[in-house]
Amino acid sequence: MQEPPHACGRSCVRAALRQTLLHARSIAYSDSASGVYVERELFKRLGIEEQVKTRARMIPKIPVASVVATGDYEVGLQQVSELLPVKGAAYVGKIPESMQSVTRFAAGIPVGAQHPKEAKALLDYLASPAVQPEVTSTGLDSVATH
Repeated sequence: MQEPPHACGRSCVRAALRQTLLHARSIAYSDSASGVYVERELFKRLGIEEQVKTRARMIPKIPVASVVATGDYEVGLQQVSELLPVKGAAYVGKIPESMQSVTRFAAGIPVGAQHPKEAKALLDYLASPAVQPEVTSTGLDSVATH
């Protein structure tokens, strides 16, 4: 998924994110590793930890976009692949690359797998250029293979 084009550079996007969070009536973030990053690192890096402390909440067990869609929270922060499937919440873009904590997914075939050829075929398919549009449509970023 590509970041939307911006009329300004990275520092401008970072400033816009900072201002959005400072002016938000309420901020929701996930209870997963991405939410821990938001709570412990992102707010600090933006210099807004104290200002948003009373308006920012970790949302347990449900997609953050669902509480944004119901209007319970104004802004939601979660991995893109978790936000996109929720109806009623608008996805506006990614956190600037320099401010992100990236989660990488990997796959392998265990020694002694009952169907190693089929497993390899599946992994090859998931890494193939033909399927990358589907991968990126879910909010995941493709990585170069071999």
